[in-house]
Amino acid sequence: MSQTVRTRPEGSARPLSEAYDTALLDLDGVVYAGGRAIAHAVESLGTARSGGMHLAYVTNNALRTPDAVAAHLTELGIPAEASDVVTSAQAVARLISEQVPGGSRVLVVGGEGLRVALRERGLAPVESADDDPVAVVQGYGGPELAWGRFAEACYAIARGVPWFASNTDLTIPSARGIAPGNGAAVEVVRIATGAEPQVAGKPLPPMHRETILRTGARRPLVVGDRLDTDIEGAFNGEVDSLLVLTGVTDGAQLLAAPVHHRPTYVDADLRGLLTGQPEVEAAGDGFRCGGWTVLAGQERLELTGDGEAVDGLRALCAAAWTAAGEGGCELDGAKALARLGL
Repeated sequence: MSQTVRTRPEGSARPLSEAYDTALLDLDGVVYAGGRAIAHAVESLGTARSGGMHLAYVTNNALRTPDAVAAHLTELGIPAEASDVVTSAQAVARLISEQVPGGSRVLVVGGEGLRVALRERGLAPVESADDDPVAVVQGYGGPELAWGRFAEACYAIARGVPWFASNTDLTIPSARGIAPGNGAAVEVVRIATGAEPQVAGKPLPPMHRETILRTGARRPLVVGDRLDTDIEGAFNGEVDSLLVLTGVTDGAQLLAAPVHHRPTYVDADLRGLLTGQPEVEAAGDGFRCGGWTVLAGQERLELTGDGEAVDGLRALCAAAWTAAGEGGCELDGAKALARLGL
């Protein structure tokens, strides 16, 4: 996929689970939220897997180990092995290992996932700035992460120790709503030190490289709920993407997306893996998808018709992105989205 200006979601005559060999699935907001499976996820992934699609679970959440993630997925009814899971902890551990000697001490601000990933790369996790670390790594540590951990990172960084972050997602979905993510914690250390970390997670190249190395995917499809990590990461890696509307991104954010945040496909949930994707066609001065037609006026998007809500959203995206070019949509689509229930 070339990095050109996307003006509409693409269509696929074949189910996506047949058109691509590997689904690179985000977890939070796509497969589960707050530890609970999202509606239709278990059944959809089971059908895709039985049809021959390789499923890989790619997450910016560095808290849990691949073994723990695989066990959780299996408990939810999605059989998985640790080798099916790729985390930003693994990506950042590889990044650090390429810059420091083997066996080096690394100060960890985060959870067990970081410690396991560091040991996998032959590095020694430590807990204090006084343990003479050669690097600091910060990842999501969950709601119980002690404030003093940030202080340890600041002490080491002030001594000139390089700082790494697994990812910079400002938020993370939970069963009760949207909670602060690792990016919010990174901001605490950035404000206190004035330093900038090297970041490994989506949407940056180290995470894409880690994913391809571990999965061997030849024709991957990134599946995610976030524009600024999943979809931008697919754009940077020049692979196709499916945005599902079960997590962070809503319809208004999608309409306003600049080119590097525009997914190849859009669907309501993971059932979109099992179907073809309808074409969005030019229709006079607007666009048509399914039973919906959209015109882009000077100040608003005008939606007419009836049918599947996501078909209407695809048509809205075509009109909005065409009108906006590379910069994102400035037209008011609120009324049209309200009609779709999005």
